[in-house]
Amino acid sequence: MSFTQSILEGNRLPLSRVLTQVENDSTEGRAALAELFLHTGKAHLIGVTGAPGTGKSSLVNQLTLHYRKEKKNKVAIIAVDPSSPFTGGAVLGDRVRMRDLSGDDGVFIRSMASRGSVGGLARKTAAFVQVFDAAGYEIIIIETVGAGQSEVDIARLAHTTVVVEAPGLGDEIQAIKAGILEIADVLVVNKADRPGVENTERALRSTLELAHPTKRIFRHHGRTVSVDEPDVDEILWLPPILKTISTEGTGIAELAEAIAKHAAHLRQSGDWTDRDRTRLRSELEALLRDELMSRFLGGIQQRDYEVVLERVIQRDISPYDAVRSLLNGKMS
Repeated sequence: MSFTQSILEGNRLPLSRVLTQVENDSTEGRAALAELFLHTGKAHLIGVTGAPGTGKSSLVNQLTLHYRKEKKNKVAIIAVDPSSPFTGGAVLGDRVRMRDLSGDDGVFIRSMASRGSVGGLARKTAAFVQVFDAAGYEIIIIETVGAGQSEVDIARLAHTTVVVEAPGLGDEIQAIKAGILEIADVLVVNKADRPGVENTERALRSTLELAHPTKRIFRHHGRTVSVDEPDVDEILWLPPILKTISTEGTGIAELAEAIAKHAAHLRQSGDWTDRDRTRLRSELEALLRDELMSRFLGGIQQRDYEVVLERVIQRDISPYDAVRSLLNGKMS
């Protein structure tokens, strides 16, 4: 049995080894991705994002338990953690808040360090998704660091994006500033047993209404939709606002139902295919940039590059002129 075939059959040990190779960007990892990609495209990708302290990990834990109990779906969790400043590894690599899932062969949890990646999404997250997809995991949950406004990057990867808020964190204003209407497919107010939950819910609802006060125009994921269009119910998705208490499992069934409804909406409207196209285009362009940069640096002398860089630092030339010089091979 080949290594790739073993992964396709769901064997966990070779799966874990390939994930490590992929994260290290090894030759073996790239070869495995090339073979496995042909078997992808079936999983539902769910992004879970929000500010630190909103209880994302606990929510993911309960949501996964629900999926395993109700539908018996195989679930993969990719937890993008902050990088350790000393080792570069994932600080929360043990995922102590997900210990309820240990021992379940239908759940695979993998932490990865963000390694300074903008938006909290590590560079190899998309590759991890492909491996899990090929291995037969029907649901793949990507939990992000929660590093700020650049969390919109999750919307480029996931089919369904869940934005988690919590009362008492000052997120009412932050939610508006972060442009959640462009990110969220489902809004969750977690820790709903805390004081101030009504204020948080009210602020989120007001923010949604500001985007379409007359219920005529709604902008979501960069797409403007008019409610007056025919068959609008088939093309318009208004993010629901749900309240949960993840530590008690309250509201988790309703959250899973909302996610399922969104997936059905995407398939019915054709947006599922559109999001896949956008995701793969973004991934292809990112890989192309990396490869072109790698080839370029491999084709010039490091000393020449440092000379041009020093001239930029000394303000002798602008960065634009420096790029032109490097591309034209004129280092002086």
